[in-house]
Amino acid sequence: MGNKNNNFLIILNGDCMLNIVWPIFIILSFSFAIFTGKLDNLNNSIFESTNDAIKLSFDLLGSMCLWSGIMNIASSTSLVKNIAKVLNPVLNFLFPSLKNNKKIKKEISMNMVANILGLGNAATPLGLKAMKSMQDENNKKDTLSDNMMMFIVINTASIQLIPTTVIAIRNSLGSNNPTAIVFPTWIATIIAAISGIFVTKLVIKFTRGKD
Repeated sequence: MGNKNNNFLIILNGDCMLNIVWPIFIILSFSFAIFTGKLDNLNNSIFESTNDAIKLSFDLLGSMCLWSGIMNIASSTSLVKNIAKVLNPVLNFLFPSLKNNKKIKKEISMNMVANILGLGNAATPLGLKAMKSMQDENNKKDTLSDNMMMFIVINTASIQLIPTTVIAIRNSLGSNNPTAIVFPTWIATIIAAISGIFVTKLVIKFTRGKD
């Protein structure tokens, strides 16, 4: 019961922060627009941005449905097992305590593949599923385990070979060369992933045993 209460308080604190931060941003925006005489510009930008958001959502809907369906089908085939075998050395290094947990490793593999392909929308539900499984194995329900910490970093700074979502967004916005982002994405995500993994390993090493 105590763990459930702690989890509830964590969620409640996060909601309280959002209820404080967002109203402050909104008030500051309107106040600045009024004092600078740009209230009309603010109103126009609100309507234009909402229209653009709806249009972009429809443009990405097809891509999201396609890749989410492909990942769902792949999860029911032997492809996942083959992918897990290829990623097994990497997973053993990143998540050493999960060496014998094939179920969680399979879920993590699917999430990593989706991220590598730049399918953030497909990776999100897969990541939530893996995180839930790791939370079930977590002895301290109100504290992130080492595996959960590493998994969050991997999702935040994932290597992307094909930034599919970004390419789709650039294409929907009329870019002359939407795939020009590929090479810079390789450099940025590789550096981010290596740095994130290195720092997380250090944090785990120097904080383990201090709890």
